[in-house]
Parts: sequence; C-alpha cells; structure tokens
Amino acid sequence: MRYFFLLMFCFLFAQPAFALKLKTTAFENEKTIPEKYTCNAADVSPSLSWSEVPANTQSFVIICEDPTAASGNWIHWVIYNIPGDAARLEEGIPKTSNLSDGMAQGMNDFEKIGYNGPCPPAGKAHSYVFTLYALDTRISTFTRSVTRADITQAMRGHIIEDARISGVYEAPKNKGPFKDSGNAQY
Repeated sequence: MRYFFLLMFCFLFAQPAFALKLKTTAFENEKTIPEKYTCNAADVSPSLSWSEVPANTQSFVIICEDPTAASGNWIHWVIYNIPGDAARLEEGIPKTSNLSDGMAQGMNDFEKIGYNGPCPPAGKAHSYVFTLYALDTRISTFTRSVTRADITQAMRGHIIEDARISGVYEAPKNKGPFKDSGNAQY
C-alpha cells in the first residue's frame, strides 16, 4: 500500500519529462543581443528554433516584448500560425503581413508589421523576451492588422505550453535614435 501512495504522488506531482524549449544561435539566454538585431544596425529578426514540442500542437505563436520599456510592455514582434510541424524560423523574416506556409505577422508597438528589434535610449539597457506558444489550433485569419491583444485573445484556452528566451541590449552612447536626449525608446 505504501508503494501505491508513492506511485500516485509521483504521478500527480511529477513534471513532464520533456518541456518545450526555445533557443537562438544569435545570443545566449539572458546575454547581450548583438547590434545586428537592433534598430542601430540591420534590424533583422534572429533565427529561432525549438524542440520538445507537445503532442497535438497545431501551430505556434512568437511574441517578442520589452517588459522594461518606460511606457510599459513594448511589443517588438508578433508572428503567428507558424505550422505545428515547424522547428525553426530563419533569420531575417520579411516584414510583411502574410508569409509562406500560412504564417502571418501582426503590428508591433512601432506601428509596423513584423520584427523591429531593440531600440532603447543610448546608455540604458533593456530586456527583451521572446515567447514561443504551442497551440492546439490555428488562429483564424484576420482581415485587418493584428495586434498582440488580438493574438492573446485568440490564444485564450488554446495554449498547450510555452517557452521563453531573453536577452538584453544597451545602445552605445554615440548611437541610438535619440542618443542622450532622454526621449524614451524601446
């Protein structure tokens, strides 16, 4: 009987052996994001790959945001309907609404479609979080520009699992869109 309770305890409270993992070759988790992926250079999206995908995943969503922005959570990228059998996104996803394989991108807080990378004021480090959501459905196509709020609402009740990576970026004193003027950027 003692073994039965031990077995039940392990079954009820055990974590899954495999958890969704997200990574990039562009930077190490919680380390500096190279300038190439920022507004101070090419401003291209980094390559991302994932593994340990949950069963029944029909699609993925990736949202990149800056939780340290002066105005609150600043959205840098919303990409959704990434096919459930995909395992990566290449670097430099085109900045258009509709992509191959039914993927689509939403509006970021710069009021642009696609990825716009870190763009903090010079000398102030910000954090950037990339979150991958595995969904049990595909998100319906929108007939207008999609925002993070739209995607969050559409994902409600459909998230199987998520994974995150984060990086930091600090614009050099002689760079950045506002240099040392003090104007908030993200």
